[in-house]
Amino acid sequence: MALAASFICFLLSLLLILVQAKGRNDSICPKSFSCGNLTDLSFPFSLSTQPDCGLMSMSGCDAKPFPRIQLLPGGDWYYALKKHNLSVWLGDPKLQMALRQHNCQAFNKSFSLPISPFISFNMLNILDLFKCKSTSSNTKNITQKKNGTFAGYKMYNGCKGFSIYYKLPGDDDEDVRADILLADCSLIRLPIHSLSSDGDLFNLLGPEILVEWKLSDECYQCHHGGGQCQTDKTKKFHCTNPYNPHAQGAKTTRRKLRLTLGAVSGGVGLVMIICLVVCFIWCYKKRNSSPSRFLSTKKLSDIFKRDVEGSSIYFGVPVFSYSELEEATNEFNSSRVLGDGGYGTVYYGKLKDGREVAVKRLYEHNCKRMEQFVNEIEILTRLRHNNLVTLYGCTSRRSRELLLVYEYIPNGTLADHLHGDKAKGGSLTWPIRMNAAIETAGALAYLHASDIIHCDVKTNNILLDQNFSVKVADFGISRLFPNDVSHISTAPRGTPGYIDPKYHECYQLTSKSDVYSFGVVLVELISSMPAVDMSRHSQEINLANFAINNIIKSAFNELIDPSLGFDSDTKIWEMATSVAELAFLCLQTDRDVRPTMVEVLDILKEIQTSEFDNEKKAKAVAAPPFPESENLLLLKQVKSLPSPNSLTDKWFTCSDITSTTS
Repeated sequence: MALAASFICFLLSLLLILVQAKGRNDSICPKSFSCGNLTDLSFPFSLSTQPDCGLMSMSGCDAKPFPRIQLLPGGDWYYALKKHNLSVWLGDPKLQMALRQHNCQAFNKSFSLPISPFISFNMLNILDLFKCKSTSSNTKNITQKKNGTFAGYKMYNGCKGFSIYYKLPGDDDEDVRADILLADCSLIRLPIHSLSSDGDLFNLLGPEILVEWKLSDECYQCHHGGGQCQTDKTKKFHCTNPYNPHAQGAKTTRRKLRLTLGAVSGGVGLVMIICLVVCFIWCYKKRNSSPSRFLSTKKLSDIFKRDVEGSSIYFGVPVFSYSELEEATNEFNSSRVLGDGGYGTVYYGKLKDGREVAVKRLYEHNCKRMEQFVNEIEILTRLRHNNLVTLYGCTSRRSRELLLVYEYIPNGTLADHLHGDKAKGGSLTWPIRMNAAIETAGALAYLHASDIIHCDVKTNNILLDQNFSVKVADFGISRLFPNDVSHISTAPRGTPGYIDPKYHECYQLTSKSDVYSFGVVLVELISSMPAVDMSRHSQEINLANFAINNIIKSAFNELIDPSLGFDSDTKIWEMATSVAELAFLCLQTDRDVRPTMVEVLDILKEIQTSEFDNEKKAKAVAAPPFPESENLLLLKQVKSLPSPNSLTDKWFTCSDITSTTS
């Protein structure tokens, strides 16, 4: 044991030395660097790990194909698509999805760039639009000129509650901006996508924006003199180390100071790590010296804190005797097995009062399984929701075995009907699948609002009753999530094919981990394929990868189950592709891009209730989901810049690998 402890200390010390060495190298700003698909980057760009080296931070450089960029500290993050001289293409995936779906929420956002005294930004392909409330007074004001429209302005009235007025670039007609704003309208600014839009405003707009920057002379001199461009309390330019003949020497002195501080902090960190290792070894020995059943008994005592001799209710749920449940399940006969959970077998049973139940029987002699069993009691006693399975009761801690008793859901699992024993019956029509998605999303949104993360969202844990209504089950590894933290650090739990890759990588669990798993469920609903299939290509064994690859290529026909009848029903096609795009957002590695479960629920409801006119139906079949950019208009002083055609279609696939920290 002592030898093992010494070896661990040696490895940790070596690792810390390497980290310190890397930190010392990183403290020196590189002349140029690469990030994702962008190469030869230099000031004012910098890596997010080296914020002092520049003004525009880059992160997610391992993401393919595009990293993320923040124009100024505290500003919005965008995807960096391409850099050209003093301009950069930015992308907004949520705007792309809204425009693709002809969703009026696209007009809720207006692009604006940060203002700084030492660097200025200019949007080159921006279009001014006026969002006007649809009231009688506004209609009267707006229709007073030139046959119902303002001079040279077009109108789009396909959104409920408001209309959009805009004028195409190059039109020299009278600008009546002041008149429009007086008519209770607001100015919004969105990027132009293509002028070849057949009059469709959504096709005119796009998610890509071209931004040009200009660095002030003062900031340029400050940086190359070894200083940093900053602002003072009055928001005026301030250089931390003004340009002077000795600036480079000052910069060198600062670097030496950083190296010294790094060495000192490294030594302190090494001592702390050694202390932690010794403490860990001591705790490990102490734990092994006690019987393993002590922990289980203590946990159970905490849960059954109201356990009174002769009581019929523990922790808010009824108590069943072991003999009663043994009789109900015909002595736990193998013919009554409904399935095997992560830590127990579930049996069908019928109580003396006629109720049909599902009885979960804990695997014996497994302390960790017992903790999960106790966890499920604690979770389920807090919850009341129509789409969550109901806990009827449990056995006493003094029982021969620990058993949980649930309501019996007779129609199997969602997995059974999608790609299991009941899949060939064709029972899961598209409307049923949409309802299942919405009900599951509603249950998960309720869990998250109750500070609970399910941790094992999958189609095998989504039960269906006789009316195909959803009951989400299996809370053995669910976690209570304190509302004052942003993540829980824990070893990865869950089922292969559904586990959030960021959770698997950094052991940080958040509610967005459930969102990722639900994204896999959405793909199963539209494809009828299992989450893991060894017969698929090695890069597509996981259904998430298979779906992402096909959505990138707009190959929805390779993803959507033909038995749904999308080839003869354009509405099913449009809804299924919209669900696929939503799943694509849920499956992003970057947790910031993933929507919340409440947002997922709202989008699913909108997809379900949306009605598409004949024109949109025709476009849904004829047009690819992510249209190619054509002759993107370059406004103002820029006359010739590289075509962004190569940037479209695939830029939306990038996923920034960043962790959520507390």
